[in-house]
Amino acid sequence: MTRWRSETRGLLRSVRRGLRGRDLSLIAAGLTFYAGISVVPLLLLALGLTSLLTSPGTVRGYLDTLGQVLPDQLGAPDALAALAAAGTTLTWLGGVLALLPMTFWGEGLRRALLRFTGQEDSFTGWRGRLAVVPLLVVAPFLLLAVLGVVPVLADLQEHGFWGRVGSIAVGFYTVLFALAVPLVWGFRVVAPGMLRWRAILVGAFFTAASLSGFLQGFVLFLRLPFALGAPFGGLDVVGGVVAIGLWLFVLHLVVIAGWLLTQALDERLARGAPPGPPTPAAADRPDGAPAP
Repeated sequence: MTRWRSETRGLLRSVRRGLRGRDLSLIAAGLTFYAGISVVPLLLLALGLTSLLTSPGTVRGYLDTLGQVLPDQLGAPDALAALAAAGTTLTWLGGVLALLPMTFWGEGLRRALLRFTGQEDSFTGWRGRLAVVPLLVVAPFLLLAVLGVVPVLADLQEHGFWGRVGSIAVGFYTVLFALAVPLVWGFRVVAPGMLRWRAILVGAFFTAASLSGFLQGFVLFLRLPFALGAPFGGLDVVGGVVAIGLWLFVLHLVVIAGWLLTQALDERLARGAPPGPPTPAAADRPDGAPAP
């Protein structure tokens, strides 16, 4: 237990050293800007590719059910219906046009994480953009796995308090495993440098769990009777956009913190295991004496 505490403190010290002299909020805000450009094209492409795997009607049915599960605040059901209609009818030309803005998140992630390394990089934007394109291969499978759980969530929510608790747990683990794959790719391929796989896997799953928890918290927040437009003269649309922007900002703070923890773990693995306490026999031997 003492060793675990010592190792944890060492990792946290490494994270603090990585943050020294850098404006984390400003870097996360920049990454959020790139994500704001990418999120809708990414969802459209994922929905379009998932429709090719199944059918447009199947995808729309899943999203209709999801709209019934989510709170009505921010117009989630209507937004999902519009997104489903656009994604499932996406043409090949529309897909090609959506490809460019979708890749902006890769550029933003590489630029943001580069600030926490001492590495020199060239063609940073294009490297980041091209690195996220292969994620489109797995995007429909991950989305289909998430959508396949939606009917289970809808059924659980009809079984009282414990059913709702169960739906939160199922949603948490489903989103966790769906996010782990792109995070592993992002930390290993999109981010600058090549961290060790052990560090990547631990860091990506920890970050995915944190993100999944924040997503569950955001859904619970939407159920609260808040007037999001009150600070903006009653304009609920403006309040909704600001709320989503703040949510994306917090999520990217978590992503950056998760990568810094992964980087600290990689540095710890590079140093190897710490020397253990000497055995009584070794302590009694003179320096340089061979072991029996």
